[in-house]
Amino acid sequence: MTVARTGPAFSLHDIPFSTHGSWFGISPVLAEKTYAEDLHLVSHRNGMHAVLRLVAAGSTPTDRVAARITATPSRLSWIHDSGRIDLAYEAPDTVRLRGTGLRLRIAAAARTLTPFTGTYLYRDPVDGAHVFTSYETGHRYRVTVLAGAVDQVLGDQALGEAERGLTITAQGDGMWEAVIQELDSAGRPYASSATFDEVVGAAERDFAAFADAVAPWRSSDTPAAELAAYVLWSATVEAAGLVTRPAVLMSKHWMDKVWSWDHCFNALALAPGLPAPAWDQYSLPFDHQDADGALPDSVTHSEVLRNFVKPPIHGWALARLRGRLPEPLSRTELTAAYRRLSRWTDYWLTARRAPGAALPHYQHGNDSGWDNATTFDPARLVVSADLAAFLTLQLHELASLATELDLLDEARRWTRLAEATQEAMLDELWTGERFTARSAGGGDTWTSSSLLDLMPIALGEHLPEHVAKSLASRIENHLTPYGLATELPTSPHYRPDGYWRGPIWAPATVLVEDGLRRSGHQRLADTISARFRGLCETHGFAENFDALTGTGLRDRAYTWTASSYLLLAEAHERRRTAP
Repeated sequence: MTVARTGPAFSLHDIPFSTHGSWFGISPVLAEKTYAEDLHLVSHRNGMHAVLRLVAAGSTPTDRVAARITATPSRLSWIHDSGRIDLAYEAPDTVRLRGTGLRLRIAAAARTLTPFTGTYLYRDPVDGAHVFTSYETGHRYRVTVLAGAVDQVLGDQALGEAERGLTITAQGDGMWEAVIQELDSAGRPYASSATFDEVVGAAERDFAAFADAVAPWRSSDTPAAELAAYVLWSATVEAAGLVTRPAVLMSKHWMDKVWSWDHCFNALALAPGLPAPAWDQYSLPFDHQDADGALPDSVTHSEVLRNFVKPPIHGWALARLRGRLPEPLSRTELTAAYRRLSRWTDYWLTARRAPGAALPHYQHGNDSGWDNATTFDPARLVVSADLAAFLTLQLHELASLATELDLLDEARRWTRLAEATQEAMLDELWTGERFTARSAGGGDTWTSSSLLDLMPIALGEHLPEHVAKSLASRIENHLTPYGLATELPTSPHYRPDGYWRGPIWAPATVLVEDGLRRSGHQRLADTISARFRGLCETHGFAENFDALTGTGLRDRAYTWTASSYLLLAEAHERRRTAP
């Protein structure tokens, strides 16, 4: 007898119910810090938009019941003493619904329809389906009843202010079934030979295959691996709009973008088992590289932001990505990666170096990815050691790529630049005990209690031993029972929910842990890995975490957190099971 693998259960207040490739999910989360009483179909086309409200009803269409909500990767359910409703994805643009003993009310989330906003409802005379058309998403959401009946429709063809919706019910004591499809415009009348149970079974198999690909090493020592895999699987969207490749969004809550450093961690997590999607994740921001070589700050369905950039960790990421891919990149891929990375590096060496300066600068904390870190309190245009360290690693990777491509003169040039950048970092910013930051417009220097000042540990084996030892000692001061606080908890600037002024973040954890290992500080790296893994296993995959309580903060379904857990958990399993 085959036992179904339903996957991990999860709370919809933390993680939306969706499927690989879909641009919408089912969730009570409508915006940051905005939770609805009912579940909604929430789209991420043209931004985050609640389109339809889904309400379990009892003996009449207006008899809302307080159903218990359960979710696994393949099935979402409303469960009540009088019956239940189940929902499953048949395809990225299609959800199937089935109910017994309960009605389902499907209504437009917005009551107001204007010439530019809202959702219009009509019954299509072609096939009898009811269609909601959404101005915000530019798409239609067609409801087709497969079994049962529609026993109430409100707002058919209504304009202005109105309740728009329909209620689906069974006939007699039977079961009703329906389907909701996301359409560009028309679409042929719905037809499918699959039963609801077959739809659920197919979703179970799809997720199980994904989990087996990204975490084949999982064991009882890594109990959050399947949930981490679900966060990645369900946050993936098909290529559409400005998203040029299948992409793992940071979340299918309100952080529904691809930022130009977040994507690196998702690429690394996917690489061994899903190399093509991993390469897509790494490459996507480079598809929007501008004429000066800069990467955008972020990319989403209908928006590319360029007012800031993100730190040049892409050389570090590419070196590790190439080591994790099951097959080497082809010469064509290698050449393309080299040219793109060269242009991104040249941007930092030209547009971000003042005349006569050896080191580049940030124009704002946002450029560093650490938006409000205390390093940027004295000034925003800052020459910092983390930037110099990341650029040095990127220059080393360019030298490695150039060597593989037989571009030996270029390889020597990149190596000289790497050595010069690191030497300038140590000469200009190292005091003998710690790194300082400096104003890009003057000679003022300062130190802070931010973990950002210690990020040159990412240089690993390239660091002089005494520098690595000093950084490791200071990093240890940032350790709490849950991981690395981004601001020293003893600092007067520490804030429990202060974004980069205290909370624990996944990318900083991975970069520090990796650098410590490569510089020979294995014990501290082991401790950081164990505490972060324990944090995720207890508190999930939030955007960041309270460093003193472990509580998840902000967006609770963040993919780079899930990817970082998978990276650290995999490495832990490899070490644990090694001969």
